[in-house]
Amino acid sequence: MKPLSKNHFLGKSIISINDFSKEELDFILQKAQKLESKKNKQELLKGRVMASLFFEPSTRTKDSFTTSCIRMGGTIVGFDNAISSSVKKGESLRDTVRMYEKYADVIVMRHKLEGAARLASETVNIPVINGGDGANQHPTQTMLDLFSILKTQKRIEGLNIALVGDLKYGRTVHSLATALSLYNCRIFLISPKSLNMPKTFTTILKNRNIDFSEHRTIEGVIDELDILYMTRVQAERFPDKTEYEKVKNAFVLKKNMLKNVKDNFKIMHPLPRVNEISIDVDDTEYAYYFEQAGNGVPVRQALLCLLTGAL
Repeated sequence: MKPLSKNHFLGKSIISINDFSKEELDFILQKAQKLESKKNKQELLKGRVMASLFFEPSTRTKDSFTTSCIRMGGTIVGFDNAISSSVKKGESLRDTVRMYEKYADVIVMRHKLEGAARLASETVNIPVINGGDGANQHPTQTMLDLFSILKTQKRIEGLNIALVGDLKYGRTVHSLATALSLYNCRIFLISPKSLNMPKTFTTILKNRNIDFSEHRTIEGVIDELDILYMTRVQAERFPDKTEYEKVKNAFVLKKNMLKNVKDNFKIMHPLPRVNEISIDVDDTEYAYYFEQAGNGVPVRQALLCLLTGAL
């Protein structure tokens, strides 16, 4: 296959992990590795403007993109909740993104409605990066997750990886499962039955001949794993709060569960954590979730540069 050119992503939007080939993901990860090791990158985004449009609350994603842009000399405009924007006055999503198209070179957007980022990308002529749309997709989180796996394991291909917790509503695990299916990983899906991975995503795994299985406990598989990817049960995604109460404490990772794990074993989590990982796990050699969050910076720097032609 012909190698990807540096302009391959110029002007493109990042909406769904489904839009990417393995070669494209590897290309982005390689650029992130180079940027992470590059000492002088303060001017790469000089003169470029990022519109940060967060219609839904965010801490890590918003601030990670902000840090990524500022450290490379870029400028940021936008808002961090719909209440502080003209959306409160009734402005449509189409009108909002068309306005910011006149101000910025790239739009980073989070929205509570599935498909909102796709709609925005079809409305404007500048790149749109999906920072999360409802329970649907979170592609840049997946890219930093892949980057984290690569950093800790020196490979992605052929690993044993468990996705744990809210597999029904969790957009991070939806995107990650899809991406891992390109790397021939062995996937363990661990959740309460009521929060099983949706058929849409298990069908992708089946169609790509990925070896996967569903489980109800962590203990039964933890000693086989290279990566344990924990997630919180998301109260805000449940239409029925009584159902949330039934499963909110379904899985709690405790230090005494790590006695026989593999030497290369690492625990990841997209954060925020509630109580699904005990605090005493933080000081073990296996905890990697805070480093994982930090890996969002080089990955998002690579994306901002690639989409705007700065790299």
